[in-house]
Amino acid sequence: MRKKLFSALMSASIAVAMMSGCGLNAPADSSQDASQEVQDTSNETETTDTTQQTDAADTSSEYEVNEAAAADPAVTLTMAEVNPVDGTICGAMDTKFKEAVEAMSGGSITIDLQGSGVLGVEADILDGMLGGTGTVDICRISAFALNSYGCDKATLLSLPYTFQDRDHFWTFANSELAQDFLNQSSEIGLGVKGLYYGEEGFRHFFTAEDKPISSPEDMKGMKIRVSNDPVMTAMVENLGATPSPVSMSEIYQSLQNGTIDGAEQPTANYKSNSFDEVGPNLTLDGHTLGAMMTIITEKSWGELTENQQQVILDAGKIASDYCREVSEQKENEVLEQLKADGRNVIEVTDKTPWQEACKPIVEQYATGDLADIYQQILDMAN
Repeated sequence: MRKKLFSALMSASIAVAMMSGCGLNAPADSSQDASQEVQDTSNETETTDTTQQTDAADTSSEYEVNEAAAADPAVTLTMAEVNPVDGTICGAMDTKFKEAVEAMSGGSITIDLQGSGVLGVEADILDGMLGGTGTVDICRISAFALNSYGCDKATLLSLPYTFQDRDHFWTFANSELAQDFLNQSSEIGLGVKGLYYGEEGFRHFFTAEDKPISSPEDMKGMKIRVSNDPVMTAMVENLGATPSPVSMSEIYQSLQNGTIDGAEQPTANYKSNSFDEVGPNLTLDGHTLGAMMTIITEKSWGELTENQQQVILDAGKIASDYCREVSEQKENEVLEQLKADGRNVIEVTDKTPWQEACKPIVEQYATGDLADIYQQILDMAN
């Protein structure tokens, strides 16, 4: 008979982490460390403990134990996260995955989740996983991170204005085509296997107070900070602006002193970094979705039993679905707060001019067989 295991306390901790404050503390293209708040609960009264336990029970998640996996030899998998685990969308997804794996495996699999980049920046972690160092078994990475290692399909996800909205991305992420993307690293022998997708929301442009952007025409002559990525750089150039190689930590000051006219970030990161103070114009152009994926080394995967592998896949689906829920919720909360704070939130109702300006980038990267695959992604729009 199959048993049920309730992971009440873990689910409550995720909910509390996601609801704290209004921002998500780590930029999507930054691996900087962030201090984590540690709450001292040693002096709580018995009444408080009882109340917390009751609240946790109300928000509990139900997992079905894979009894065969529960009987398998115990294994611990080290999972790396470059951003803080607490207060970030990626951290919430990681924690949900950890919770689900440990519950559904009946304790035979332990996920040792290490956040805040303590195991290195994304590039170093990837090099170690591909090189077989054995330090990291699982890692949440940018969905575009494997582009430079030969996974050319992933490049299509980074092309500007590919996804019309969140539903468009999740239609792709839950499709058989997405599974082909996840499988490419295994097919070309990289030594890692893609497990599941997530996202941190759309990235938007924000600019100095006297330089709002409503159309690509408004960007002509502006200096816009973007990450040092060929697709992102080409996007800014095609929109008529000049890409500026300012580091993430210098964006605030550079906007303040006029070194740059604007930058781009996901909505939650824009708010949590207080960029709205010096760049109060937020243009919701949604040029790129902050897609994420989680990978595991082939060696670690091969050391799991088939039952444990199934637990990992099932838990990945749960974590991915949870990410979809909390990401949209958090972004909506932040947008409402920005409007309440008097920020100039500019809606883009017609993205056609933006897409037309960036069409040469699509033509450059979506060629040959990739052109057909890219069209399949576009056709998934509702």
